[in-house]
Amino acid sequence: MGRAHPDLVALVGGLIDAGPTDRPPLIAIVGAQGSGKTTLAREAADRFGAAQISIDDVYLTRAGREALARDVHPLFVHRGPPGTHDLELLQGLIDDLSAAGPADETLIPDFDKRGDDRWPIERWRRFRGRPSAILIDAWCLAALPEDEAALAAPVNDLERDDDPDGRWRRAVNGFVAGPYAAFAARFDAVLFLQAPGFDVVLDWRAQQEADLLGLAPADLPPEERARLAGFIRYFERITRRMLSGGVRPSVTVKLDRNRQPLSVDR
Repeated sequence: MGRAHPDLVALVGGLIDAGPTDRPPLIAIVGAQGSGKTTLAREAADRFGAAQISIDDVYLTRAGREALARDVHPLFVHRGPPGTHDLELLQGLIDDLSAAGPADETLIPDFDKRGDDRWPIERWRRFRGRPSAILIDAWCLAALPEDEAALAAPVNDLERDDDPDGRWRRAVNGFVAGPYAAFAARFDAVLFLQAPGFDVVLDWRAQQEADLLGLAPADLPPEERARLAGFIRYFERITRRMLSGGVRPSVTVKLDRNRQPLSVDR
């Protein structure tokens, strides 16, 4: 994935400096899959002494998503969309970090994406002390819900074939409008990394996967790219919504196709 642009790291530092002084500022970095949210959050955390948590770290367990799939809609077994994260766990981590003393250690969960379940607590990361800020990279945070009419037509074959009556997308929209909106309202700042369009998302995710495998993007096996194309279908509706203005950020950074910043809109 490479390193975050230094101007973006400095931008996060400015948001930290502008935050409250009686507690660690709470800052979200949001945007499409592959836009560099986690890379930016980790580099800024290292530079400024902040704690970094990815919303991917707090997916519901496999058993929790299976229960949601039984009770609400089968598609909820697939991690990613609103409703599949443990926001109570994430809020507890924020509270613990905010109240930590110099010698306190806070355990931060980690998720085994290959195994599709949360790692046992022995594998969790440790953050020592009270951070200068808490940085949450969360692709869908601060997204705005859609109205009922917008939910009627499917945006891809997943919605057409597996959610023909719209029950899953209405449930996801309900999570966006309810608990996710309430959670986002607690943040001191939201930085939105705006991709130039949804068409770049698959290429960005494929590049990330190739980096993880130690391959050039052109050498990523076709079946792996096909798997990623299937996975991003679960994110497509909300990602398109955010890219078209359905998001409420404090700062928007427009990116080019190479993830380089083009402009900053406050």
